[in-house]
Amino acid sequence: MSKRFAGVVTLGVAAALALSACGGESAGGDGGADKAAGGSVTLKLVAADYGDGPTADNSGDKFWKGVVDEFQAANPGIKVDVQVINWNDIDTQVATMVQNGQMPDILQTGDYSGFVKDGLLYKVDEVLSANTQSDMLEKFAEFGKVDGTAYGIPFVSSARALFYNKDLFSKAGISEPPKTWDELKADAEKLKKAGVTQPFGLPLGQEEAQGESFLWFMGNGGGYKDASGKWAIDSPQNVETFTFLKELTAAGLTTPNPGTKDRKTVWEDFAAGKVGMVNGGPMSMPIFEKGGLTNYGVAAIPGKSGPLDTTLGVEDWIMAFNKNGHQEEIKKFFDFFYSSSAAQKISDTYKLLPVTKSGIEKLSGDEKLKPFLDALPNATFYPFTDPQWAEVNKQIKQTIGGAVTDDPAKVLGAIQKVAAAG
Repeated sequence: MSKRFAGVVTLGVAAALALSACGGESAGGDGGADKAAGGSVTLKLVAADYGDGPTADNSGDKFWKGVVDEFQAANPGIKVDVQVINWNDIDTQVATMVQNGQMPDILQTGDYSGFVKDGLLYKVDEVLSANTQSDMLEKFAEFGKVDGTAYGIPFVSSARALFYNKDLFSKAGISEPPKTWDELKADAEKLKKAGVTQPFGLPLGQEEAQGESFLWFMGNGGGYKDASGKWAIDSPQNVETFTFLKELTAAGLTTPNPGTKDRKTVWEDFAAGKVGMVNGGPMSMPIFEKGGLTNYGVAAIPGKSGPLDTTLGVEDWIMAFNKNGHQEEIKKFFDFFYSSSAAQKISDTYKLLPVTKSGIEKLSGDEKLKPFLDALPNATFYPFTDPQWAEVNKQIKQTIGGAVTDDPAKVLGAIQKVAAAG
């Protein structure tokens, strides 16, 4: 979901899988214009790597192979070759494909906007039926537009909430999750007194510091931009936010050295019973449960004066390249994907969330997912449509963790300069 769901994100979302067994061919060669045996069209699909899911049974391989096998059975004239690439490498490898004129037909990754200016993508209207488009969450689909025209199709999503260890809360005499910063601090002090080494898990390392920081900023009426759309990273609200986090850290109420800790590490500590509270998403739950923690609660993230009425929304994208002329075949694949069980299997496998109204309705009975599903329609997103966001995001990941040990105004001011330089 980060880096990925940055488009971010980040649905967030962490992980590393290997799906390349689903076809075995790269997206190179003639760029997908080849014909399979019997004159059928072969679509080249390049996808990002979401990990093995909550089990270690190569669920990624099984996921994509299952999707492709089912699609090909229903569409014998179309073959699909899949290449899956790690999140750390996919942007570079796809850029090389494009530079060499070897575009895939379909690409699933964290961003689409860079391909639009070069005229490389089909418009969504050209490759997605009206019925499927109308099923998309409007707010998510809106972010797929450039100058009013949609090119990016939402693929998966995620949201954030507060997780708390019910056993540790009971041990510390805490009856319910905190709703405000003052309550959070008081609860953290009780947890520390009860022997919890990390009362609040605070991951501000490079993996997704931009997400953790954004959640805290929103809790104080701040954010990366102000209401007028101007960069406001060193706003008084944001400086106050990190001053509060600095005080928490200095009091030993957070993860030690937050600026060096990635979220996956902190989530694993939460699973091990070392952390009392932590922000996370549905993709955190397989990590918790793999670590043996099942007695946890989910609540809205506390803000300075009350729970957040919005949360961080994250989405990844799927898109279609126009070079190979496979518009009709791509359209059949997309409509199959969103109308079949494939999109549902993503949620089942990776605990990422759907981007369609029907998908959310199908999951509405899952009590653990309910807080995230409820938050999606009103989610707040990174300012990833701003061309300067890529540089700002990089700077945040590298430096914002220092604001809990250094002068918050100085650290945030340096990031603001990067934003203003665009």
